Amino acid sequence: MSGPMVGIVGAGAVGRTLAAVLAAAAVPGQLLVVSRQPDQVHGLTTDLQDLAHAAGSRTKVEVGEVADLHGCDAVVIALRADFKNTAERDIRRGGAVANATALGALARDLRGYGGLAIVVTNPVDLMTRRFAEVSGCARVFGIGSNLDSARYRLLLARHAQVSPDLVRGHVIGEHGDCAVVCVSTTTVASRPVPVAIHAVMGELQQRPALIRRGIGRTRCGPAGAVLSTLRKALGLVDGIEELSVPYGDVWLGIPMRFTDGQAVPCLPRLTRSERLRLDSAASSLRDAYAHLPAHTERIIP
Repeated sequence: MSGPMVGIVGAGAVGRTLAAVLAAAAVPGQLLVVSRQPDQVHGLTTDLQDLAHAAGSRTKVEVGEVADLHGCDAVVIALRADFKNTAERDIRRGGAVANATALGALARDLRGYGGLAIVVTNPVDLMTRRFAEVSGCARVFGIGSNLDSARYRLLLARHAQVSPDLVRGHVIGEHGDCAVVCVSTTTVASRPVPVAIHAVMGELQQRPALIRRGIGRTRCGPAGAVLSTLRKALGLVDGIEELSVPYGDVWLGIPMRFTDGQAVPCLPRLTRSERLRLDSAASSLRDAYAHLPAHTERIIP
């Protein structure tokens, strides 16, 4: 069997989609699916095995336990605690307290893990920080700003009537209401933005709600973002991903340049206004993290 071993924690809507995308894309040689729901994870794994075979994928899909994750090259965390999200603003933060407890418990079980951890659970910037601090893992990234950036480039390309490949631009900061669109360094075909950027930004803000109204929860976009990040973080391809990483004393999304699997920050030049909005996002995330249930131990990598 060739290819890396990847574990997915969580077999809900997002976890299922992630697993299906990875199995079909044949990125991992082995895919372990871990969930606290035995019937659910066995049913999903069986379905994924059928998918892999029908698609001609060589990925071997199996049910795993948390202890098995220590043998994985990468672990993708898409678990979701049981809670009802009643938030009308900062919707992604609605499950912060419940998810922080679940992430903390998983992080304690994964202390000493030496591979790559990718956090998908919302609010992703807060949950990535919680997992990293409790687990002590050295290579932890959060998905969020790269999905925002992909949406931004796609919408901008549509307005400019060009291929998305010709658009360069980033969305950084929080994956949420404090996202920062880096308009000043955005280019279309190597030129400044030629369209009404406010219309693009309006559609960008409305896009998550459009998805929620239609299917209840975003799932396919995050799966694509994880696939793209895994390919870079595992050294299969080089490139840039906007990921939640340490920024001062908080975690938030900034561009990371991957070369042979190694990442370095490549934050674009910001205007004063963009810098102020990024600082505001950091302040908001700092305050939100302070209101999470305290974890009893903090391990410094």
